[in-house]
Amino acid sequence: MKDKRILYVSSEVVPYLAENEVSLMSYDVPKMINDQGGQIRIFMPRYGNINERRHQLHEVIRLSGMNLVVNDLDMPLIIKVASIPKERIQVYFIDNDEYFKRKATFADEEGVLYPDNDERAIFFAKGVVETVKKLNWVPDIIHVHGWLAAMLPIYMKHYYKNEALFNDTKIVTSVYGQSFDENLDLEMINKVKFDGVPHESVADLEIPNYENILKASIMHSDAVIIASENVSPSLTKFIESSGKPFLPFATKDAFAEAYTNFYKTMGL
Repeated sequence: MKDKRILYVSSEVVPYLAENEVSLMSYDVPKMINDQGGQIRIFMPRYGNINERRHQLHEVIRLSGMNLVVNDLDMPLIIKVASIPKERIQVYFIDNDEYFKRKATFADEEGVLYPDNDERAIFFAKGVVETVKKLNWVPDIIHVHGWLAAMLPIYMKHYYKNEALFNDTKIVTSVYGQSFDENLDLEMINKVKFDGVPHESVADLEIPNYENILKASIMHSDAVIIASENVSPSLTKFIESSGKPFLPFATKDAFAEAYTNFYKTMGL
C-alpha cells in the first residue's frame, strides 16, 4: 500500500470520541495503512463534545470561509485540524456553529435524534469534498464509515460527478450494525433532490431510517465492507444482491490482511 492515497471519512474516530465499533475501526484501518507507507487523511465532524484544547485542534484559515448551501440556506464551513499523537496522522474536522456546536454527537440528553441530522450529513459530505478539492489531494480510495458520512457516496456520484479530480477515485463503504431506530427528517429526500440528485437514485430516502440511508449509500459506492457482526440479515442480503464487490465481516485479528487485499482488488 506504499504511497497509495486513501481518504477516510467517518462520523466518529477515537481518540476524539468514545470507543465503539465505528470510532475504533475508523482509527485502526487508517493506522494500518499509514504503517504500510500509505498516504492517508481522516475527516470527521467537529462535534461540540470534542475537547479542542486537549486534542490541540486549530482552525485552518486558508481552508475555512466558504459557504455551503444546504436546503437553500448558506452555511459557513469551518475547517480545523489536529494530529493523532505518536501516529503522524492528520485529522481534518468539518465544523459549523449551527450544526456541530451542541455538546453531543447525534442525539440530545433524552436520546432523541437531532431533527437536523439529515442536513448535518449533507453539510458534512459537501464539506469533505470541497476541502479535498482545496487541498488538491487526489485519493485513490475514499473509505466511508458511519451513517452520518453516508451521504458522501451519493454526492460524489451526482453533485460532484463532473469533478475531474476524482475521475479515478473508488468509494468503499463500511456497513455497521444499526445505531438508531427512528427516521430522520421526512423532508430529507427533497433536500437531497434540491442538489440535483434524481429521485429514482435515492428513492430509499423516502423513509430515511438507518437501513434505507445505508442502502442509498451502498448503491452509490464501488465496493462494500461488512464491518460488524450484527449487520441485519435484510441489509446483509441487500449487500450480497447489490452486485457490488463486498468483503464479509473479518474479526479484529484478521481485518488487516483482509482489508489490504480488498483494497488491492480495486486496482491499488
